[in-house]
Amino acid sequence: MGASLSNLGSNGSAAAPGLGDIPENCVARVFLHLTPPEICNLARLNRSFRGAASADSVWQTKLPTNYQDLLDLMPPERYRNLSKKDIFALLSRPVPFDDGNKEVWLDRVTGRVCMSISAKAMSITGIDDRRYWTWVPTEESRFNTVAYLQQIWWFEVDGEVSFPFPADIYTLSFRLHLGRFSKRLGRRVRNYEHTHGWDIKPVKFELSTMDGQRASFECCLHEAEPDDAHGNQKCGHWVDYKVGEFIVRGSEPTTKVRFSMKQIDCTHSKGGLCVDSVFIIPSHLRERTRSGILK
Repeated sequence: MGASLSNLGSNGSAAAPGLGDIPENCVARVFLHLTPPEICNLARLNRSFRGAASADSVWQTKLPTNYQDLLDLMPPERYRNLSKKDIFALLSRPVPFDDGNKEVWLDRVTGRVCMSISAKAMSITGIDDRRYWTWVPTEESRFNTVAYLQQIWWFEVDGEVSFPFPADIYTLSFRLHLGRFSKRLGRRVRNYEHTHGWDIKPVKFELSTMDGQRASFECCLHEAEPDDAHGNQKCGHWVDYKVGEFIVRGSEPTTKVRFSMKQIDCTHSKGGLCVDSVFIIPSHLRERTRSGILK
């Protein structure tokens, strides 16, 4: 009888069913097909939706298969006793490792794994000689420091990473900036005093994986091509130079990727270049997550 009375309107007539009448387990089944931002928005509707939006069964499907490997990069007390929703929120923020020179995180919409590798984690020819390179602190890097090349003849940057990437197609790119930049009176100021030599011979970018996949790309960094979206020139802006793609099929526990960029023609010097990082991002996310001009 209580159930019958609860369905009566103020005038005694039967009230039409509403969203609050949908069972929580049914809402949870719908949430399996939605993105995390969509789930969080719908959780505001009522108690039933809020309960379904916190269910471990929902958030388990949003986490990658290797999410425990990401958690293992942290102290256990940071994730102990957390719900799957809270684990997703924790991993959607950058998780540093390798002395803070690498970061991994989950894309907040798809839950796919992304990575960034600082220039400090790479082998750079001449990096310890201040005649050639200096480390420049900046808020424009997620690692708060970039390597700035003043002048050199043999330009070579190499790096590698071994990580249990989940199955996906990934794009690897270098984030570079022609010229030096600073802030003066709150405004961004660019300096091209040392920028030279990049229009004479192309820089060669390469990547390879332990299972034999290879990709390469060559271009002159000083080409003054405008960005289609904003009409900006590459000088004075961060540019993501796509090296290529590699496929992880999930059959190996870890994937080892080597990457490099070089211009080792010693007939001329080159300089005035900031090296920030390397990004490894699922290929279909690259356009949405880019933070600069893409080449």
